[in-house]
Amino acid sequence: MGNLIGSLRYKEPSTVEECDSTWESDSECDEQPGDEDCGISECVSPPLTGRCGEQADMSPQFSDSSTKMKRSFYAAKDLYKYRHSYPNYKEPRLPNEYRNLRFYLNTIPLIPDVIFIEEILTKWKGDYDKLEHNHTYIQWLFPLREQGLNLYAQELTQEEIKEFLSTREAKRRFLLAYTLMLDFYGIKLLDKIGNVTRASNWQERFQHLNESQHNYLRITRILKSLGELGFEAFKAPLVRLLLDEALCRGTLPNMLHSILEYYVYTIRPRSLRRRLLRYAQQHYQPANTFLWGPPARRRGAGAGPGPILERRSGGDPIGLIIR
Repeated sequence: MGNLIGSLRYKEPSTVEECDSTWESDSECDEQPGDEDCGISECVSPPLTGRCGEQADMSPQFSDSSTKMKRSFYAAKDLYKYRHSYPNYKEPRLPNEYRNLRFYLNTIPLIPDVIFIEEILTKWKGDYDKLEHNHTYIQWLFPLREQGLNLYAQELTQEEIKEFLSTREAKRRFLLAYTLMLDFYGIKLLDKIGNVTRASNWQERFQHLNESQHNYLRITRILKSLGELGFEAFKAPLVRLLLDEALCRGTLPNMLHSILEYYVYTIRPRSLRRRLLRYAQQHYQPANTFLWGPPARRRGAGAGPGPILERRSGGDPIGLIIR
């Protein structure tokens, strides 16, 4: 009966604006129920020196301003449902086999390749050809509450998520899987709160990532899965680094649209989304084509000041932080 009442109350969004609550309030601690606390790490910038403006000549330029771009309703709706824990979603009626948890406990292999998680974690690191060309493992490594392309992979359920979050061994392996994929993309995890930096092989891997756009879908899945399985705070540092690389340093220009249209909106706290989008708006060119800022009725004084960039003292490897 409760599910029926919930489904009657839920109103499907019909516009991009209805899907996006990012600019609804000016308060930085205005998260909706279910959002992470505002105490989430403020370190959401990459461990790189220099300001975006200092390397403006490297930022991507979009000279054809005659083509009017608009945001994707499909993307906005998909991420709205994700951030709000899939309202009106019906759990599968089949018995919950906890396949994702059992996979991470190394008791069952991924299907159809019959590979156990320990083999992936110990033998696949650095095997970039395998990680690039195998398309069945990503749904097992980063499960979601939605069906992926691998029909053998099972969707997460709320019950399984609770079990996963209470299982230290599964969470340990999940973090190793995240580290494995970061290395594949040329990124290194710095600490236990999710801060990241360029890896030693970043030039080669960024060049590959810029040209391998199917990986952009994988990164969206990885970010979503981080949020489902207890690592929400890890999203913003990764998105901030990718944004800086794409927008300011010119290393990942092809990724910029995916970052702004998808990655930022996987982040549940509105305050963090606003910080990232304000940073992007400061440096986006041409400025008048930026689609992700506050609506016209909220611009000006009501939208609040832009971010203030500070340099951390004590040689902290994170470099700049957004206040």
